[in-house]
Amino acid sequence: MIFRLNDDDIQFPPVELAEEDGLLAVGGDLTEERLLQAYHLGIFPWYSEETPILWYSPHERFVLFPDRVKVSKSMKQVLKSGKFTITEDRAFSKVIMACAEAEREGQDGTWILQEMQEAYNKLHKAGFAHSVEVWFNNELVGGLYGVRVGKVFCGESMFSRISNASKSALIWMCQHKGYQLIDCQVHTEHLESMGAEFISREQYMAFLNS
Repeated sequence: MIFRLNDDDIQFPPVELAEEDGLLAVGGDLTEERLLQAYHLGIFPWYSEETPILWYSPHERFVLFPDRVKVSKSMKQVLKSGKFTITEDRAFSKVIMACAEAEREGQDGTWILQEMQEAYNKLHKAGFAHSVEVWFNNELVGGLYGVRVGKVFCGESMFSRISNASKSALIWMCQHKGYQLIDCQVHTEHLESMGAEFISREQYMAFLNS
């Protein structure tokens, strides 16, 4: 059963009632209060211009344990070389815009719509959303952004304009930020090759609440 959210009430239905694909509810808005409530419950928005706001809570979560991240020999050489300069929260709005503009195989357009960019920029200014930037010759060439919930980083998207830039951002986060878990949300072969795996919703919620 898919629930329609009340515009005047930020409460979500129990996540166990989500559809097989994880879809739990539709409607509502992207206010700071509602977004934070969602993330603390293991729910995230994912939709397009053709749909209302869709809220998901997958029965299985695709995650990366930072201490299990796989770093290939070639990536170790890239990181050791100092080719990239990596920063945090220096250019959040540029990172989310670049993620929205990035072309992705099998994807027509972007789900990071203007209203979503505005909402997450507000979350960033409030101290809840963060970015990692990768620079080459003072040019932004890669990065990622997401929302922090305690010791869990809920990754939203990443982009790379040159080879290994987004990988460098993710590995840097795994090695320097002290997260217990990075939520990748959606399975990709790229992330699986770096060590991401599926865990149950119950396991995921235990990390969120720890």
